[in-house]
Amino acid sequence: MRDHQRGDAALNGNLPVEPNAFVGRSAELAGLAAALDAARLVTVTGPGGVGKSRLAARAAAGAGPRDGAWRVELAPLRDPEFLDYAVAEALALTDQTRRSPRETLLAHLAGRELLLLLDGFEHLAEACAELVADLLGRLPRLRVLAVGRRPLHLAGERLFPLAPLAEADAVELFADRAAAQGVPVEADAADVRELCRRLDGIPLAVELAAGRLRALSPRQLLERFDDRFRLLTGGARDALPRHQALRTAIGWSHELCTPEERLLWARLSVFAGQFDLEAVEYVCSGHGLHADRVLDVLTQLIAQSVVTREETPVGVRYRMLDTIRAYGAEWLQAMGDALRLRRRHRDWYIGLATWCELDWFSPRQAEVAARVEAELPNLRCALEHCLTEPGEAHLGQYLAGSLWFLWVGCGRLPEGRHWLERSVELDAERTANEQSRLKALWVLGYVAILQGDTVPALAALQECREEAERIANPTALAYAEHRTGCLALVSDDMGRAETLLRSALERYREIGELNSNVLMGQVELAMARAFLGDLQDAVRISEDVRRICDDHGERWARAYALFVLGYAAWAEGDLARARSLLSACLSDAHGFHDLLGSVLAVELLALVTASEGDVAEAAVLQGAASRVWPSVGLPLFGSAYYNTPHELCEATAREKLGDERYEECVRRGRLLGREAAVARALRRGEPDPALDGVPAPRGGHGRGGAGKRRPAASRTRKGGETAG
Repeated sequence: MRDHQRGDAALNGNLPVEPNAFVGRSAELAGLAAALDAARLVTVTGPGGVGKSRLAARAAAGAGPRDGAWRVELAPLRDPEFLDYAVAEALALTDQTRRSPRETLLAHLAGRELLLLLDGFEHLAEACAELVADLLGRLPRLRVLAVGRRPLHLAGERLFPLAPLAEADAVELFADRAAAQGVPVEADAADVRELCRRLDGIPLAVELAAGRLRALSPRQLLERFDDRFRLLTGGARDALPRHQALRTAIGWSHELCTPEERLLWARLSVFAGQFDLEAVEYVCSGHGLHADRVLDVLTQLIAQSVVTREETPVGVRYRMLDTIRAYGAEWLQAMGDALRLRRRHRDWYIGLATWCELDWFSPRQAEVAARVEAELPNLRCALEHCLTEPGEAHLGQYLAGSLWFLWVGCGRLPEGRHWLERSVELDAERTANEQSRLKALWVLGYVAILQGDTVPALAALQECREEAERIANPTALAYAEHRTGCLALVSDDMGRAETLLRSALERYREIGELNSNVLMGQVELAMARAFLGDLQDAVRISEDVRRICDDHGERWARAYALFVLGYAAWAEGDLARARSLLSACLSDAHGFHDLLGSVLAVELLALVTASEGDVAEAAVLQGAASRVWPSVGLPLFGSAYYNTPHELCEATAREKLGDERYEECVRRGRLLGREAAVARALRRGEPDPALDGVPAPRGGHGRGGAGKRRPAASRTRKGGETAG
């Protein structure tokens, strides 16, 4: 069987598009589909390179669960501690709270009919078994398709051992891959059959052999295979156990490589997941491989199927299959060069993080966000190396702190919290490297604030401030004071917030600091002024931020400035302007995966919608926001100031709809996924027939918006009046 169907058959999910023809396996595919119908946990087992991943992805695409089939690629993951994070990431979940990734997964998957494909779990088998057992035990509509070289050994597990291809299918696969290179092999049918037989029909081995056809004919491959086979096994071919066939095939392919190709193969093993040419040229050149030769040698490895080339949103990138990477890693270790290469790898990604932090405050901000997302597996490897290698703790603190924009701006607060806490717990040198520790401390405080975790936030910021004062570090002192002011803002202490934020901004001016963090300090000051009733001052400050952002091409801090301006426009009764400003805020925040900015904008758009008279739609948006808040932290920070617009919107909608109809609309909003909620808030969603027949508004402001509002006031939970 030869099939060009692509792997995107599921209505939703993240299954990869198949890069080339799916050859053979018709009986196995039918058998795996039947196994998935009969059991909630099916594990496809077999030796590396036998085609487990490809078959499982094809079967998952045909399973058609209501909520999609989702693939989690576990091969690049080194630390079992990040298993839950990897699954959440594959499901496109973002949660910025102190809630564990496991709790996030359980909350998201509850009630969903979904197939989870866990690909390449063998090096994380124990942790994976615990996760699968927990998920299946608590989520009755979940099915799991696991792929690895061994079973998970769980109750109810149905094993599906995958054998190599039959000879006819192996020959067809070889011919297909040869044709893709423009090399016909019909005249060499006998040699091709013998070659596939000696390769035991293992798909990866067959493809590696086909990758040599630009240089060698099938007859030459067969002749060289004979010699190398004996050399690598040290015994007769027919005595070789089948499970060693792939290693022999890879070793044989390795022996056919030039010394330069073997050297680059070994050095490439330090990368996790995808990597780009610039990284390869820096990390892998030198000591026997000149930088000018790297591209040519890499091209040869691609031609031989050792490295694959992939088109991605951030450009051309490369990847090695894990089996091939592991083979290269053994050679690198045997050469005694592994530690030097890991340090080169670390240096490159520290440099990349430094560049990205600087370029975050530029027109390339969106490009930076996409780049660091693509580089996350390698950044994790660099962080792990720094935090486990003696004498490098200060580098880990520097890297974790420099990535603040990834943790905060791109919706990765929990992972950032993990690395930052690990880094500051280490006994780093307290002299020349103290600045790295101070930065990690204030970034840790910032992350904890956004998660609603006040006590650890305050402890980190106090330590940062005390140490900054002790060693007279004005930069760290400014940041510590700034983030303490941010903590006061979300804690409803507006007087202290204003004092601290103004002082921090003055410190920034004195040292010449200007970046996205400084602009966020101005936005936070503007928010405090707005809450205290001085809308004119809030608008003045926010417009200044917007002007600077526009001058520098900054979009992330600009989104928060637009939020304050949208709030002020609503309070002034200019509903059209408020909607325009808040829609722009939501578009930018959502583009960066910034859940906090997105949900704040949706909350305020709900109030604008209610003020326009469409109270049913406002209730739907409030329901959509309520679904997002658990992934962010304490709803509206638990702040009465931030909560007042929500309360006003709810009161207006309840009055005009009645409690029963209001709750119905909120429930409908809670059913919306994040993309649908954003589209709805931006008025791109389809009309909701269920909202037809809602009673017309009884008074209030129409869509044109009339009259100036004073900022709404409500009694705070902490006592006293507050503007909202």
